[in-house]
Amino acid sequence: MLVSPSSVRALAFLHRRFPPPPPPPRPHLLQPPTHPAPPRSAMAFSAEPAAEEAEEEALPPVTGPGEVTAEEWRRWGTSSPLPAAVAAVVGELLEMEAEAGQKMRFGGVGSKIKGDFKDMEDKKHRAVYQTLADSDKKLQYFSARQIACRLLGSRGYLCQKCWLPMEDCMCAKLGSCNLWQGIRFWLYMHPKDFLRQNNTGKLLWQVFGIQAAPLCLFGIQEHEDIMWDAFQRSGKGKVSFLYPNKSTTPMSVKDLKFDGLNLSCDHPEEDVKDEPFNFVLLDGTWSNSAALYRRLKERWTAIWGEEDIPCISLSTLSASVMHKLRPQPAWDRTCTAAAASGLLWELDMRSELGAFELGKQAEAVECSLDVLLDALTARRLRLGRSITRKQRHNRNCI
Repeated sequence: MLVSPSSVRALAFLHRRFPPPPPPPRPHLLQPPTHPAPPRSAMAFSAEPAAEEAEEEALPPVTGPGEVTAEEWRRWGTSSPLPAAVAAVVGELLEMEAEAGQKMRFGGVGSKIKGDFKDMEDKKHRAVYQTLADSDKKLQYFSARQIACRLLGSRGYLCQKCWLPMEDCMCAKLGSCNLWQGIRFWLYMHPKDFLRQNNTGKLLWQVFGIQAAPLCLFGIQEHEDIMWDAFQRSGKGKVSFLYPNKSTTPMSVKDLKFDGLNLSCDHPEEDVKDEPFNFVLLDGTWSNSAALYRRLKERWTAIWGEEDIPCISLSTLSASVMHKLRPQPAWDRTCTAAAASGLLWELDMRSELGAFELGKQAEAVECSLDVLLDALTARRLRLGRSITRKQRHNRNCI
């Protein structure tokens, strides 16, 4: 059968226009976790970028040895092993890159994949997502993909300690301080805040160390299991969530009970023999913090059978210096580091804790906020961007 030249050209065009479908998802992402998580409802995620997020910014091509190693992972601010789901997504992205014969490129808020590779990866991850019937597995895959893209997109671009571009690194200006061992901060961070330049939760482990302020990434099972294991060792009486929950009457710092802790004023530098009091800071945009809160509440109920989780509110909360660059939604909503500083100040006002110099620890956090603000301001000025935050129309905003 003879075919006209025009038909041949049309077929050739269609062949170039529509590449073959991507291979089926790798099976290891679909396997159930070793330790099954308690049943949880589906989580809702905001598709809109937060108002305080930075403008689009092109990043250099991905550089580095390929797979993310355990050492590289820990340098970003955690002592935990590299999560299996994150490693799997990184491996698949690198495998797709090799098959495509082109380097991955990232840019904009959250190190999003750019260019032709984006279309290929988008089809692949949507195909995987559709095979996951369980809402918890979908959440785990969502979180792993967000984190994997940020890890690869930030290689050779961001400082692994302060999460700022190399030319704006502020590490030399940051001081360190020992947090009283009777308390521990947990940074329960949404994956969309991971490696964000203006994130303030990172300041806590930069100032106090990763053991005093460990990172727990939302939707990463290994991280969440580590945090909840620590809660169960301490007991539910030594866990509080710093969150302005409107559905229940939150406690204040005055209501906290430090029974069982070594509160000796004679030797405040001695190690605390008992498990510390755990304070959980929800680290994410306010649209995403609702999902963080729901997940915490569901796990609390699954473990201890109680509907309400112990939330505390601060009575002396003031505006954070960071709100010179980004808006504060309301008086009871501030940045993560400012909330931690406010908590330390209120703990310092309790007479039985006066010997532990919690006020000095609060000042160390506030100084780190000043350093971050100066670094971000200098960067925006150098790039010709505005340093005046957008005005909000809500009369409750500041």
